[in-house]
Amino acid sequence: MKDNKSFYITTTLPYVNSELHVGHATELIRADAIARYKKLHGFEVYFNSGTDEHGTKIKDAAENSGQSPQKHVDFYAEKFKQSVNDFGLDLETLHLIRTTDSKHEIAAKKFWQICNENGYIYKKNYQRKYCSGCEEEKNDSDLVDGRCPIHENKELELIDEENYFFKYSEFGDELLKFYDDNPTFIIPDSRMNEMRSFTLRGLNDFSISRLKSKMPWGVEVPGDPDHVMYVWFDALTSYLSTLGWPDDTANFDKFWVNGNPTQYCGKDNTRFQGVMWQAMLMAAGIRNSHQIVVNGFIMGDGGVKMSKSLGNVVDPKEIVKDYGTDALRYFVLRELNPFEDSPFSHDRFKESYNSGLANGLGNLTSRIMKMAETNLDSIPAFSKESIEKGFAGVDEEIKSFNLQNALNLIWAEVQFLDQKIQETQPFKLVKVDPESGKKIIVELVQSLFAIAVSLEPFLPETSKKIQQLIKENKSPTEPLFARKD
Repeated sequence: MKDNKSFYITTTLPYVNSELHVGHATELIRADAIARYKKLHGFEVYFNSGTDEHGTKIKDAAENSGQSPQKHVDFYAEKFKQSVNDFGLDLETLHLIRTTDSKHEIAAKKFWQICNENGYIYKKNYQRKYCSGCEEEKNDSDLVDGRCPIHENKELELIDEENYFFKYSEFGDELLKFYDDNPTFIIPDSRMNEMRSFTLRGLNDFSISRLKSKMPWGVEVPGDPDHVMYVWFDALTSYLSTLGWPDDTANFDKFWVNGNPTQYCGKDNTRFQGVMWQAMLMAAGIRNSHQIVVNGFIMGDGGVKMSKSLGNVVDPKEIVKDYGTDALRYFVLRELNPFEDSPFSHDRFKESYNSGLANGLGNLTSRIMKMAETNLDSIPAFSKESIEKGFAGVDEEIKSFNLQNALNLIWAEVQFLDQKIQETQPFKLVKVDPESGKKIIVELVQSLFAIAVSLEPFLPETSKKIQQLIKENKSPTEPLFARKD
């Protein structure tokens, strides 16, 4: 991540057709950890997320619930705001956008107009297979046994109508040059290679509108009230509209032009973020994203991807209710691979919680602070700057978005301190050699302080609690993480 005074990070916007699941929580928490890290290092951070509220999925979900689309999206947008607190996101840097916001609709229309004026939009009749689960057209090469491999339980729709199209095919060479000039544009490398190969095979123009008579829930196409925008063309512009584009040029310049715009997404969204959106930005004459960070899928029982459409999701709010916010953050940041598919189960979560938090960090904090409270009159002041230098490896892992490795380094220190206590037994030594025993206890407290500082982006509430205990030279009156049986 290039050092600028401002930094912009965004997630994809989940559809508000049902409750958020642990996959959404993972993306939001990872982006939040990066945002918090940058903020701690003196950056002015703009963290964007929100809700995608147009398209076929929303219309169908609203009809199934017997509500109007607007009432449906209002209800789930409020649910989304509540989830922000469950996931422990930093409200000072977080900005939420709804694609039904008037400022977003204005921006989406302006973006369309610019692309149209630049000659990249045209109208034609076409027939195409369409997956409503992906909100995406499908070629035969995308299908397995005639079905979308991600949404096997959904019948493909056959669209036969007049639509507006985006001249995607004109951007292949420009995109390939952009990838060559920015080899770390998509992380990990495997996803970068996939998008390069996808682009090399040739890009086909894609539909960017729907007939309003068939799909009325969307942003109206400028100058043509018979059409609404294709949901992805509308939703992708939210990364600009949230900054006040096109009117607030100062905010746009600060965070998009100069803020290294970084986007988190799932691997099923890589084409949209890494290819489609980049071509759209080129068509509008706007700088490209700085980096795209791609998450793997969260896999449920039997190795099946968790998804709302399959109905096999885990509700993160229930996890928070049973274990707490920082326990959820710990699991998704440390136990789930940052780039590849990862399994999730309640048993695995509990085992991780007990070993890493209850018996690990929580127990270590209690042991060290009990010794400190009993044997030290006061705790010497520790410099955050000097502490942070000892965790340079953590910094490097965060900068490469490998948050799992960053936490593994911190927990290696937790295990090292446990071993140091076992070997030196300062609680016994202090009774026969007070000076040597107290010296070791001070070293342990200093190392615990270093751990707490390093945890600020990951487990903010736990970090704050540990630092406060050290400041007051007190042991916790109750476990930081109570063991679950």
